[in-house]
Amino acid sequence: MQHSPGILFDPLGRLRSGWRAAIFLFAFIFAAIVLGVIGQLVLRALGVDAAPNSAAFMLTNGITSLIPALLLGWLCGWLFENLPFRAIGAAFTSGWLNHLFLGVIIGAATLSLAVLIAFLYGGLKFNFDVAAGDKGIAWSLAVSFVVFAGASAFEEALFRGYILQTFSRSGLAWLAILLTSIFFGAVHLGNPGVTVFSTLNTILAGLWFSVAYLKTRDLWFVWGMHLMWNWMQGSFFGIEVSGLTYITTSPLLKEIDSGPTWLTGSTYGIEGGIVCTVALIVSTLAIWLLPIAKPDLELLAMTSKSEPPASDISEPSAVAGG
Repeated sequence: MQHSPGILFDPLGRLRSGWRAAIFLFAFIFAAIVLGVIGQLVLRALGVDAAPNSAAFMLTNGITSLIPALLLGWLCGWLFENLPFRAIGAAFTSGWLNHLFLGVIIGAATLSLAVLIAFLYGGLKFNFDVAAGDKGIAWSLAVSFVVFAGASAFEEALFRGYILQTFSRSGLAWLAILLTSIFFGAVHLGNPGVTVFSTLNTILAGLWFSVAYLKTRDLWFVWGMHLMWNWMQGSFFGIEVSGLTYITTSPLLKEIDSGPTWLTGSTYGIEGGIVCTVALIVSTLAIWLLPIAKPDLELLAMTSKSEPPASDISEPSAVAGG
């Protein structure tokens, strides 16, 4: 049966991707608020510090946002597009562990490249955090790893999850990448020390993560990148992570920032400097151009543009004398 394109439905008779994404987003915001409030009440009942600038708050917020991002992404995919949970990219498919490991390596290498450039130009120097002691550093590294793992998993499930994927199935992947990357930059506008340059770099990071997602079509690869970028930045090098310093109390190294701001990012951290821009561009090109990862064929099919049935495609007109 042929379907006429309209405002609500596409030629396949499905709700259009824009409406699907909007329904998911509104449902996610509602569910995340409800679960977030419940999470904070549980922390207070347990006597845990639930202040907005605490690691416990950030971890709880990450978990209570990750759950609806994944479950509602699956539910919308099932209701609107007849897709299974594994389409969201968080299932244990055949290559999930390899993609996670590769993401960890690339995330660490990209962050290290940015730090190396700043170090070579004299903007950053580092000392060992001797005062914290071995046990203090080990505890801080472990706690911050868990916090960054939860926060980065939530952000990837939201920004590279159902919204990006459902637009991709409508042939609008690059529009979705642009929109979600701008949104990714916008949600960091309230962070300490934010600047126009740091926001542009955060948008660029959104493009970096999106290209990584398109490379594997799962969330494991991009989660590994995001996790290691944040964890190494804050917990290994002692640099502010998007302006935040409270997550890692005793980093392995202490940062000595000599500036200038355009190079190192100053109080926002390296994400506010030109070295971040260079590292992200180099890494994005490498991910896109080099044969470093392959998507699961089933996931590739479930996240690529859906074509209308053959009966819905008009036959080309015959050409006289052809």
